[in-house]
Amino acid sequence: MYENFWKHKGEETTVVTSGWQHISYFSDINNVCWFLEPGLKSSITRLHKVVGNAVTEGRHIVVGTGSSQLYQAAIYALSPPNAAGPMNVVSAAPFYSSYPLMTDYLKSGLHKWAGDAYKFNKQEPYIELVTSPNNPDGSTRQDVVKGDKGILIHDLAYYWPQYTPILSPADYDIMLFTVSKSTGHAGSRIGWALVKDREIARKMTTFIEINTIGVSKDSQIRAAKILQTISDSCDHANQTHAETFFDYSYKLMAQRWKELREAVNKTELFSLPDFPSERCSFSGRTFGQLPAFAWLKCEGEVDDCEGFLRRNKILTRGGKHFGASMKYVRMSMLSREKEFKILTRRLPAIVS
Repeated sequence: MYENFWKHKGEETTVVTSGWQHISYFSDINNVCWFLEPGLKSSITRLHKVVGNAVTEGRHIVVGTGSSQLYQAAIYALSPPNAAGPMNVVSAAPFYSSYPLMTDYLKSGLHKWAGDAYKFNKQEPYIELVTSPNNPDGSTRQDVVKGDKGILIHDLAYYWPQYTPILSPADYDIMLFTVSKSTGHAGSRIGWALVKDREIARKMTTFIEINTIGVSKDSQIRAAKILQTISDSCDHANQTHAETFFDYSYKLMAQRWKELREAVNKTELFSLPDFPSERCSFSGRTFGQLPAFAWLKCEGEVDDCEGFLRRNKILTRGGKHFGASMKYVRMSMLSREKEFKILTRRLPAIVS
């Protein structure tokens, strides 16, 4: 979805690397995350300050190969190595479909997927994943398990002003972010965690060290350049008449959601969630959530919404993958414009 914006930036975001550069594993041996490039660290810190969506003071930054690796590093770091049994990992349904897969993929004795946080009532230690705005339904989330043995991980991949009003800087113990959702550069595979506890940050770094011996410097340097460009455009001291990335992406998301709602309203077969409007402290706009995915429900007698849409040449991901009813599907809002236009034409043309 963001491809055209970055095409117009041209040389402004181009990175040239010579063959002799970035050969070593090491970036900063005095940092807890010793493979974190200093340029990326400063770009991350600056962008959060500009947007006002997360506290970085007193935090350690851990870089990962996307937030997926950071999630695995975090549950590794938070799971006691000598416990009587694996640590329970939960998230409120509908939850991100990859959480169960990533948690149990290696069948580790350290942790196990324990399902929907709303249904978790064991008197045992647990890790709760709080995704806000949530993937797949776009809702704002808080933790739901009220036990006294829990540890929280906040996945804030979508807490950016094109998707949701920024209300205040997030201030949690472990916060996960990724360039794939903030800037659209999914292929660079760069994510970062803001971690309050030094020992947890150290353990997360150890996991990544063992897993991949660090994170690509080339990707880090590219990500740093892109984040720096966004901050430059948003910095009022250097403001030009050019449209900022967050202005561009907000307008595009708002237009797409308008078109999708219009398409859905032309038929009684589907429905979409509604979101309350709130004032964004970053942009000054008042708006409701504009999620990166639409949580579409098939109304009436259609029980398998994914299969129903597939028969009508629309590919989605069914609710069962997210711990929810098969009457729901997750539908991407981030495709190229041509594909999105096809979607908004096909939906209202469907007959039961």
